[in-house]
Amino acid sequence: MPYLFTSESVTEGHPDKVCDQISDAVLDELIRQDPKSHVAVEALATTGIVVVAGEVTTKGYADVQGIVRKTLEEIGYNKPEYFFDSRGSGVLVSIHEQSPDIAAGVREDDLDAIGAGDQGIMFGYACDETKELMPLPIQLASRLAEKLSQVRKSKQIPYLRPDGKTQVTVEYSDDHRPQAVTTVVIAQQHDAKGADGKEITPARLKADLLEKAVKPIFGKYYQEGKTAVIVNGAGPWLLGGPAADTGLTGRKIIVDTYGGMAPHGGGCFSGKDPTKVDRSGCYMARYIAKNVVAAKLARKCQVQIGYVIGMSEPVSLWVDTFGTGKLQNGKLLELIKKNFRLKPGHIIQDLDLRRPIYRKTAAYGHFGREEPEFTWEKTDKAALLKKQAGI
Repeated sequence: MPYLFTSESVTEGHPDKVCDQISDAVLDELIRQDPKSHVAVEALATTGIVVVAGEVTTKGYADVQGIVRKTLEEIGYNKPEYFFDSRGSGVLVSIHEQSPDIAAGVREDDLDAIGAGDQGIMFGYACDETKELMPLPIQLASRLAEKLSQVRKSKQIPYLRPDGKTQVTVEYSDDHRPQAVTTVVIAQQHDAKGADGKEITPARLKADLLEKAVKPIFGKYYQEGKTAVIVNGAGPWLLGGPAADTGLTGRKIIVDTYGGMAPHGGGCFSGKDPTKVDRSGCYMARYIAKNVVAAKLARKCQVQIGYVIGMSEPVSLWVDTFGTGKLQNGKLLELIKKNFRLKPGHIIQDLDLRRPIYRKTAAYGHFGREEPEFTWEKTDKAALLKKQAGI
C-alpha cells in the first residue's frame, strides 16, 4: 500500500552545521599547507563562545581563531543582536597532537600500506528517484535549506536570519516510486520587523518563502491546495543559532547523507582528514552505489564496507539492490571488487581527497550535489560496469 516518508535538512546557520563548517574549515587550511595532515577536529558553539578541540599531526599551522571568525562572518552571524557573532564571540582552542598509537596504524610510506584511521562500518546508497540519484525527500529538503540561505544572503528576503530547518514528506506508491510531496515544513529564524518597519507576521513570512523558496525548488512537486506548507509552527522565531541551541560537530549525520532512507554507520564526516574511513569510506561507498544505479544495473543500490584500524584491506564488502537489480547481488559484488579499489590509500588517490575541499561539504549534504570538487558523485564507471555486466 502507499506510504509516506519524511526527511529533514538544515541551513548553514543551524548550530550543528556551524560547528561542522568550522571543523572542515580548519581541516582545509591544514590540508592546504600539508596534504598529509592527520586531523580530527570538533567544535562546540553556544552563546558568545566557540570551543575548538581535537587531535592534529601536521607540518602546517592554522590560525584557528581567525578561521572561526571568518566562517561565522561568511555564514551570516555578524550582528551583536544575534547574541552570537563573528566579532563578539570568544574562541577557545584545545588542539593537541594525535595519539602515537593511532598514528602508528596509519602508515604514510606508500598509499598501498595506509591503514584505516579507525574501525567502523560505512554505508553508501543511490536510487533513481532524482537525476542526482538520491532519495527525493532529502534531496528536496537539502535544496530548500540551501535556497533559504540564498534568498537571505541575496537580500531577496532581507529580514531572514541564519538559522533554519526544513522537512519534506513524500508519498510513495506500492512499488516504492515517489508520487507527490504531501507536506513541507520550514522553521526559519527572522527579524522582528522588516526594512519597512512592519512586523514580520507568520502570514508575511509564509507568503515570501512560498514565492521565493518553495515554488522555485519544488517545481512540479508543489501542488496548490494539495501540498501542505507549515512555516514556524511554534510562532515567531527571533532568537536562534548557537545562542538558542548549543551546536556540536557531527550531530547532523543523517542530514549529511540520505535523510534516513539508508543506514548510517554512526561516524561523522566533518573535521576528519581522508585517512579516517568514516569520511573516505562513505564517499567510496556512495561512488560505487551511484555508478551501479547510473549503469542501470539496479534502481536502488546500498553498499557497506567494514574496516579495522591500522589495516588497509576492508574486512567486509556487502551490496544489496532490494530486488531491483538486473544481476544477482553476488555477481554485482564481483563487478564492484573488479572495478573499485577499497584500501584507504587507494580511495584517497582515486577520489583525489587530499585537497582543501571539505568546508563546501559541511552544509547541504555530502551527496547529491554535482560540484566539481565532489569526485565521489561522478558516474565515470557506469558505462564500464554496464559493458562488463553484458547489459
